[in-house]
Amino acid sequence: MIYLSLLLTVPLLAVHGQDTGGSEPTPIVLWHGMGDCCCNPLSMGSVVKLLEERIPGVYTHSLMIGEGVVQDTENGFFMDINKQIDLACNIIRNDSRLAGGFHGLGFSQGGLFLRGLVQRCGDLNVKNLVSIGGPQQGVYGLPHCLGENHRLCDYMRRLLNYGAYTGWIQKLLVQAQYWHDPLAEAEYVEKSLFLADINNQGPEKKAEYAKNLGKLENLVMVKFLKDTMVDPKESEWFGWYDPSEPTSLLAWNQTQLYTQDWIGLKKLDQENRVHLLEVDADHLHVDEETFDKIIDQFLA
Repeated sequence: MIYLSLLLTVPLLAVHGQDTGGSEPTPIVLWHGMGDCCCNPLSMGSVVKLLEERIPGVYTHSLMIGEGVVQDTENGFFMDINKQIDLACNIIRNDSRLAGGFHGLGFSQGGLFLRGLVQRCGDLNVKNLVSIGGPQQGVYGLPHCLGENHRLCDYMRRLLNYGAYTGWIQKLLVQAQYWHDPLAEAEYVEKSLFLADINNQGPEKKAEYAKNLGKLENLVMVKFLKDTMVDPKESEWFGWYDPSEPTSLLAWNQTQLYTQDWIGLKKLDQENRVHLLEVDADHLHVDEETFDKIIDQFLA
């Protein structure tokens, strides 16, 4: 879900260089959002350039899911998220420069997918995970769709309106797999092909999800206070609707996912490894100060 407003700050940030003290900086793996691709010079390509200028010598790998940028963009709408994560894990395993560990930096739905990667691929050494506007509890609305291909956005909306939990739509549409209807919680848990599983909401909990998330050194989540893309915006911090009163929103640490520690989030928080940042702007409009803080504290 990205057409990087972050780029508005790139010229300001790129003039500073980070002193790594002579040591090799930790590599960074990036995952783009809906409507974008790995290597668009106006979006992810520019972010990669920024990181390489700010952290001299850093190795970056912007994930491409598919055989080229067109497939990569289309797969952000139409390739099963579970398959995307499997592919991403294998891509990373086959990159020898990532064998010693790396930081993950995900934008919008890419932030959610990277969290899924951490939980599913426990053999990978992910140090810090940064989710910028990632819908960690899913969405119950997509008011706007960013990116260059409005035809794909319009098609996605029509399918979601038809029925997000209809079997063929779940299998076809990425965004249906993290559609989270608070008025149909039981149906969501039963039929969601990705989010209900990765959030461990089924009757049988997968202990490895909490174990693998618990390997992170830091989990950083950025929420946009004026977000018109992720609805509700509280999902970017794991906040969600109250199951006993679905019109009311619970803070991230009041949800069952947190209090019952389904994925290890509570343990991370108790060990001061969860960092919540907020930006008073629309989706992915990251200000210079916030992104500078992310680079200095969690990526450099």
